Amino acid sequence: MTLLEVVARAVAALAAFLVLPLVVGQAEHKVMAHMQGRLGPMYAGGFHGWAQLVADGVKFVQKEDLVPAAADRWVFRLAPAVALVPYLVALAALPVHPGVAALEVPGSVLLVLAATSVGALGTLMAGWSSGNKYSLIGGLRAAAQLVSYELPLVLAVASVALAGGSLSLATLAERWSPWWLLWQLPGALVFLLAGVAELQRPPFDMPVADAELVMGAWTEYTGLRFAFFLLAEYAGIVVVSLLFAVLWLGGWHGPLPDALGWLWTLGKGLLVALAVIWVRVSWPRLREDQLQRLAWLWLLPLALAQVVLTAAGVVAGW
Repeated sequence: MTLLEVVARAVAALAAFLVLPLVVGQAEHKVMAHMQGRLGPMYAGGFHGWAQLVADGVKFVQKEDLVPAAADRWVFRLAPAVALVPYLVALAALPVHPGVAALEVPGSVLLVLAATSVGALGTLMAGWSSGNKYSLIGGLRAAAQLVSYELPLVLAVASVALAGGSLSLATLAERWSPWWLLWQLPGALVFLLAGVAELQRPPFDMPVADAELVMGAWTEYTGLRFAFFLLAEYAGIVVVSLLFAVLWLGGWHGPLPDALGWLWTLGKGLLVALAVIWVRVSWPRLREDQLQRLAWLWLLPLALAQVVLTAAGVVAGW
C-alpha cells in the first residue's frame, strides 16, 4: 500500500467519523421531536428545523471551558478524548464494501471489540477525576455496567465468528447467508441490548441518570469537552449499528448493484441506529438492580446458549 493510499484511507475514515455521528444526532433530534410532539427542533433554520444541530454546536462553542478546583486536571481534560478516539479506531476497521476499510487487519473483530471497550473508560475517568460525588457515583455505575454487559456482547460476536470460521469482519460478511437471521437471532438480540447498555443509552443510562445524579460523570463538564462526550455517544451508535449490519444483516449483500454495496451497508446501519433511538424514546430507565439482573440472569445465559447452539451447528455441518 502506497503512502497516498494510506493518507486517502485515513482522510476517508476521519470524514466518516465526523459526518456519520452528526447524521445520527440530527436523526435523533427529528425522531424524538416527531414521537414526543416537541416543536422546538422543527423550527431552527426553517425547513424541518435543518439548523438545529448547527445551533447546538454554536451553543457548545460559546460556553466557557471550566475545570473544577478539586479536579485531577490532566485526567479530567483527557477523559473526553479517551471516550471519543477509540470509536474512530473501531470505525476505521469496519468494512462497508469488499476491500473498503481504512484498517484492513486479519483480526478486525478483536480490534473493534477492544476499541469499543476502551471508550467506556472515558466515562470512568471523568467521574473519578471531577472531584464531585455525583460524578464519582456515575463513573462507578459506568464501570459496573461495562463489566456486566461486555461479556454477553463478546459472546454474541464470538458466536458469529464461530459460525463464519473467521475473525475478519470482511470474511464474515462474505460468508453470511440469510439462514443466519434465524440461526443467530438470539445472539443478535443479546448484542443489540448489550451494545445499547455499553453506550449508556436509555433505558440503560443509569451512569447519567439526570434525575438522580445531575448529569452523572459528565456533571462538571462544559463547552466542547461536554460536546465531545455527546459526539462519542453518537459515534458509538454508528459503530454498534454498522457492526450489527455487517455481522447479522449481511453488510453489503442486497438487491443493489455490487458497486453500491457500501450504500446498502450504510442503509442497514441507519435502520439499526433508528431502532436505538426508538428504544430511547419508548422505554423508561431501569433501576440499577434491574440492569444487573438483565445482564447476569438473562443475557449471559442466552449468549452462552447461542454459542453452544452455534458450536453444535458447526460440528453438524449446518
